[in-house]
Amino acid sequence: MEGKIKLRKSADISLQKQCFQAVRTHFTALGIEAVLDLPAPLLKDLLPHLTACQLDEVQPALNKRGLSTYSGWVEILRDLIGLSRALDFRTEAEAKHEVMLRLFTSVFYGLSSNYVLKNSTDLKSNSFLSSAAKSIHHFILIPSMHQALQALTTNQQPLLVLLEKHIRSIHVSHLLLTVRKTQAVLYVLHRLLDHGITTNLVVGIDSALDLAWLLHGRGSQYVDMELKKLFSFPHVLQTSPASSSLDVESTASGKSDDVIPCKRVKLSSESVEKEEDPCGVPNFTLDPQVLCHTFSPCDGRSAGACTFGQITHLEIRTCGPDSLKVLGFSLPTFFCLQSLSLHSKSIFRELDVLEFAGALQQLSDSGCSSLVHLSIGLLPHVGLMKTLLNARPRLTSLCVEFQTAIWGPQFNLDHAGTAEPDTSELPLEKLTMKIIQLQTDLHFLTSVLRRSPHLSSLHIAGMRLPTGCSQSQLLNTLSEFNHSLKALTFEDIKLCDCLPDILKLLRGCMLEELSFNDCRLLEMCINPEKSLVELVAALKMPSLHSLSLAQNRLANNVCVLAELFSGQSQSSLKQLDIRSNFIQPADLLEFAKRLMIHPPPHRLTLDLRKNPGDRDPETWNSALKRLQPSSFLLVEGWKSTDTMVDHISNM
Repeated sequence: MEGKIKLRKSADISLQKQCFQAVRTHFTALGIEAVLDLPAPLLKDLLPHLTACQLDEVQPALNKRGLSTYSGWVEILRDLIGLSRALDFRTEAEAKHEVMLRLFTSVFYGLSSNYVLKNSTDLKSNSFLSSAAKSIHHFILIPSMHQALQALTTNQQPLLVLLEKHIRSIHVSHLLLTVRKTQAVLYVLHRLLDHGITTNLVVGIDSALDLAWLLHGRGSQYVDMELKKLFSFPHVLQTSPASSSLDVESTASGKSDDVIPCKRVKLSSESVEKEEDPCGVPNFTLDPQVLCHTFSPCDGRSAGACTFGQITHLEIRTCGPDSLKVLGFSLPTFFCLQSLSLHSKSIFRELDVLEFAGALQQLSDSGCSSLVHLSIGLLPHVGLMKTLLNARPRLTSLCVEFQTAIWGPQFNLDHAGTAEPDTSELPLEKLTMKIIQLQTDLHFLTSVLRRSPHLSSLHIAGMRLPTGCSQSQLLNTLSEFNHSLKALTFEDIKLCDCLPDILKLLRGCMLEELSFNDCRLLEMCINPEKSLVELVAALKMPSLHSLSLAQNRLANNVCVLAELFSGQSQSSLKQLDIRSNFIQPADLLEFAKRLMIHPPPHRLTLDLRKNPGDRDPETWNSALKRLQPSSFLLVEGWKSTDTMVDHISNM
């Protein structure tokens, strides 16, 4: 009998799936109203079977009914990037934007993927591009794909107008000035930056020349003449001294891809249609009005409306020494810049960072600076953090990443070890420190924390202390000086001997988000279960809504976490991350049983990824079934071969 019931259920599921596939295939013929008339439970089951175009069409009506299309977008992301990465997008808006951005980029530039090929009928149409353009706020500019960008200046101008209205961030992913037929590329860039709402620029290349062209006159109060000196630096341009000395006001006659930019002659529409480039590459001082006249008029606007757009957020993902030097030229007058993020694949040289700090100091001294967020890495030592804070003391957000060069001289942890300590108050609200080095100066960090009474978010990763030292001093400093903390993340930090200090900190603050990731919380506990019970009791604060205990080897102690929702003082948690804790199916089942007795007051987003569920699939699935009424589960397939790797990584 039981076997017949299982077969019947399997047949019902198979029939339902066939019906959903039929709806997907004949969606247009059925009509959106017929689909929306389905009962809510059926609609929810249908969503993962719909295409991106269909989801976009039904979403407004479903949202009005209180239904989310999240499951549909995640299913597409699962096809595009895999389930584990797809689940990192936790909201409907995030998942939809990621889907639309990936599909728009693929379709617009003619890039193929399995999903695009399977859904080519729906995707390869102007209607999809127009629909996606309304849903995305980030545009990836690929200069080498000049034919697609050229189309935006001719038959797809309405799409360009849509992008102007919605794109807030541009990512320049490849070299701009060393490709031929680049006029259309620069025109699209100009339209989005100078006529649209774009104020965020992401530069994914290390090219001082391209960066100089992008920044020249854009964001500074006046055109910084110092940038023109770039053209006298042969090592920056990577050309011979003879070619680098060319007059930037002259026209180029060469056709080489790496020809020096020159003053562009005014281009005719005929030359654009033929994709001719009289200079080979664009001119450093190119006036946007020339770009406007080069192509068709910008929505009927006068040429006088073509002005340099301001950049308020700048991110350079591969920042070499020459790019840092170019940025230094512009920074002192970059008054509109609010956020600056610089990352280098190699460790910055100390001298380069000091020169950059000097430019930062000039910006601060001007009294006109808007810069409040700075992110920079990789720095060679923590002492440079003090230099940056002194250069720009009005930062409210600082993210720094340190890595000590193992081949270089070891840094004396505090350059100014004998100097009078600075006790002036800092306005820092958010601080992130990622440290890849053998030992860290804890005193230096605690001195910064003491000066930051307004700190609301702190993220520290990878901090190693000298042998015999404890993180207790750090935790006690937070308890005493940082009462405004709302978000606290410790990652890859040994906290197993700090339980009393952790409990003291938790009882004296009103955290909303807390993460102890790979902190070896129970490593040295004589009685791990008892220690976890104490921690859980302290975590029952009404303000806490997000908790991560990923990669802490909770294992069979996971059931203790169910006590978060028991007793008179219940937790208000909405998100619980217990990934990579070597939780066995039987232990998860016990956790689920206890959670059924004391369910959370809010539907809990429970992250169970990277736990060995395949050790006993039947028990694991039984546990998941018990958890589903109270939790939104983030799970993925798991292989036993990976389980041992995960276990070893937690040892």
